[in-house]
This record gives sequence, C-alpha cells and structure tokens, in this order.
Amino acid sequence: MFIVLIALALLFVFLNGLSDSANVVATVISSRALNPRPALLLTALGEFLGPLLFGLAVARSLGEDLLDARSLNPEVLVAALIGAILWIVLTSRLGIPSSSSHALVGGLLGAALSNGGIEVIKESGLAKILLALLISPPLGLLAGYLMMRLLFLLAHWATPRINRTFRRLQVLTSFGLALGHGANDAQKTMGVIALGLLVSGRSDEFNVPSWVVLISALGIAVGTAVGGWRIIRTLGGRIMKVRPVHGLASQLGGASVMLAAALLGGPVSVTQVMSSSIMGAGAAERVKMVRWQVGREMLTAWLLTIPVAGLIAALSLWLLNLIR
Repeated sequence: MFIVLIALALLFVFLNGLSDSANVVATVISSRALNPRPALLLTALGEFLGPLLFGLAVARSLGEDLLDARSLNPEVLVAALIGAILWIVLTSRLGIPSSSSHALVGGLLGAALSNGGIEVIKESGLAKILLALLISPPLGLLAGYLMMRLLFLLAHWATPRINRTFRRLQVLTSFGLALGHGANDAQKTMGVIALGLLVSGRSDEFNVPSWVVLISALGIAVGTAVGGWRIIRTLGGRIMKVRPVHGLASQLGGASVMLAAALLGGPVSVTQVMSSSIMGAGAAERVKMVRWQVGREMLTAWLLTIPVAGLIAALSLWLLNLIR
C-alpha cells in the first residue's frame, strides 16, 4: 500500500504540473513574449528549483498541521490521492481551471473524516489552510490591479515600443512565478509522502527526506514541460485579450502572492491567484474589458472541488477497505 501511495503521489504532482503550472505561462504565451515550448521549458526549470529553494513550510502545513497522524493509515492517504486525481482529470478533460490544491485538501478531509470522524481534524491547521485558500484570490486581484496601475504610471509617456521591454521583463516574471508555484505546490506532495512515511511506521516523526523533495520537484517539472493547453487557452484568451503590459502586471502580482504564501506556509492555488491577478490587471485599465463570466464559471468549479473530491475519496476508502 505504501508503494501505491508513492505512485499516486507522483501521479498527482505530475498532473498538478500538467494542469496548474500551465497557468504560469498562460499570459507570457498569450502576450507573445515567448513561444509556447520555450515558455513551458523555462517554467519547468523554475518549478524544479522552487521546492529546493523555499523551505518546507507548506509541506508541514498540509502534512503535519491538518490531520492527527495517530488516526490515519496508508489507505486513508491513498484514498485521498484518488479523490484528488480523479477530480483533476475530470476538470482537465472539460478544460475547467479547477484547483489541485482544493482537490488535495478535499481528498484528505473526505478520507480522514470517513475513517476517523471529526476528531482527526486539527482545527487550527484547517483554519490556516482554508484562510490561505480563501484570501489568495482577492489578494491576487488586488496585486494585479496595483501592478497594472503602477506600470501605467511609470510608462505614461512611453511610446508603443515599450511593449518590447514589457515582453522581455515577462520572461523574468514568468520564471519568478514558476519558482513560487513550484515551491508551493510541490510541497503539498512532499507533505503527503512524509505523512505516509509516518503513518506506515517508516519514520518516527514528521520529516521530509531529501529524496522526497527531489522526486516531487521532478514530478511537477515534468508535468509542466508537457503542458496543459486547454487551461492556457482559458486563462490566456477567454478572460480578456492579454497584451504585454497585462501579462507583466498579472505575473508580478501573481508571483508576489505565490512566493509569500510559500514562505508563510499557506497552500494556495496558482489557478485562483493567476486568474484573479489577470482580472485585476484588466480591471485596472477598463472593467468592461474583463469577461467576468469566465470568473463565475471558475468560481463554481472551485466551490465544487473540495466537497466532490472529498466524496470521491470517502468512497475510494470504502472500496479499499472492502477489498483489503
């Protein structure tokens, strides 16, 4: 069962890179700062380096602070990953920018509640995680808006040739955003594997070995290199027509939120942060240029993610216990 857990964790982090990390390059591609393949490869490098550079705060939040390990077993974590993976696959097939962060949290909660009841949930850890998931979208919106207004102020007297500068700067900001996303999302898989080591008796305390860090970083980097093209089209084209200045502003806003969250231990969603940051950048120029209907569609998917992933995880645990 522990081998199955490792395999599913690697599949989850790969799918995370496939669906979520593509959001990092949506604006840099849509604004034509980089072609898709070089953009994805540069982002993959950032995704790999991020987990190696920014500590383990998110891994501890998800793996140590959310659930009581004494009430868990490997089957619970396997069921949690199944719930998250199935939801990610479904939403990716439909081209809906769902959140792998929400899916994993929902899977963990659903499987844990099904196995041990409400007592297995650590209230303080749950509050911290839900707060991070809740406030990151408005923070992304605000950051994108403020960055756009700042760029307008700085480039007020510039000619259209400044778009070349904006495109060059987007290469740097895209890489910074990839660092932040890799640091945040790869750590979620690290937390689950480290928790699996603890509940299976392979570790005496919660600890993230270097090999867990390495395989998680590689998994999300490979997923990013493969790319999630439907999600790129949704974020890069359906929300609004992205110009270089919008891409730069949204990436600056998104990167600041993601890096801060990684350092503070808040597991946030790059889909939410970047979607709201793009909307903020567009609203800073003209509110009507943003297709807000897309935001409502994504909000519906986000509201469904935790309960549906949790339900799938609970059913998966029931089946695992049935055939065990």
